Amino acid sequence: MKAIRDVMTTDVSVCTSNDTLYEAAVKMKEKNVGAIPVCDDDQNLLGMVTDRDLVIRGYAEKHSGSTKIQEAMSDHLTSATPDTSIQEASKLMADKQIRRLPIVENGKLVGIVSLGDLSIEKESNEAAGHALEEISERPEVH
Repeated sequence: MKAIRDVMTTDVSVCTSNDTLYEAAVKMKEKNVGAIPVCDDDQNLLGMVTDRDLVIRGYAEKHSGSTKIQEAMSDHLTSATPDTSIQEASKLMADKQIRRLPIVENGKLVGIVSLGDLSIEKESNEAAGHALEEISERPEVH
């Protein structure tokens, strides 16, 4: 069974907690991504900020673009290690309703995995599809 290290993206752009909402938005645009991990100078994972966070916790709360990213980031994170199996990661993402999973080793960010990364792996395609189904399902259906 393949491990997350086989499919994770290792060239991950990050922000620091001192970066601003505007700086995070610019990085998202430049990298064409919807989430940016927030790390300290030693690459310790502190949080994640998504495009949705920027809108809901940032601009919709009338924060300016110069507001520190820590005002909008999520800091209660679910993560995995590079040795986590693809199946375990898919299940974790489905259970926690997340589309992107930071990969850490000894507290330091070493990569990130998205549902898209998982869907291209033959053995995880079904699990990734299930994860997406669980994440995308409307709560009012339950």
